[in-house]
Amino acid sequence: MKLYGIKPPRRKRRNHFCIVSTDNHRYTNLISHIPESNFTPHLIWVCDVSYFKFQGQFWYLCSIMDLATRQILSCQVGKHHNSKLILTTIEQAISKTHTTPTIFHTDQGTEFMAKSTTDYLESRNITVSVSAKASPWQNGYKESFFGRFKDEFGDINRFNTPGELIEEIYCQIQYYNTRRIHRNLKAPPATYAKLHFPEYCLHVVGA
Repeated sequence: MKLYGIKPPRRKRRNHFCIVSTDNHRYTNLISHIPESNFTPHLIWVCDVSYFKFQGQFWYLCSIMDLATRQILSCQVGKHHNSKLILTTIEQAISKTHTTPTIFHTDQGTEFMAKSTTDYLESRNITVSVSAKASPWQNGYKESFFGRFKDEFGDINRFNTPGELIEEIYCQIQYYNTRRIHRNLKAPPATYAKLHFPEYCLHVVGA
């Protein structure tokens, strides 16, 4: 880029999340005191939902990231921003990795705090952690991922059908996992995982 004088667009501050919060829960932030040096695979999974508006229709993208490797373990696209979308994404992550996290961290959105979601997690001995209300930086890894993902994804109006859009979303996540060099890791997440955690099961999106 330097050689050819190419500069990336400046990122504008904007929201990439969609939250309707609830106070009807007992969960707190359990990851803020854990230093990054202590992150190990499947210690902490973080989850969030973002949206695209395409041809007058909102589409919601839910994804789960492992904080140790920054790898997207699973993702689902749906028309509805609800607990069913979250549960489908969690089930996919568990199925692909053949394991569960110690901690599952999200914001306080109603889809995450729904009884069906928390009961599912706790029935598998997964500890639920949530960011404080109106504190998106407490799930900053996912906020950063979605911000950069949308910047790099480009204009969604270049697609003719929802199917083309959804296919490209999955392709972009595969690219993120396997080819895009992560600034902090100095390697694509899948490559970083293989180098630093060779015992880590890599049956994940795009691996």
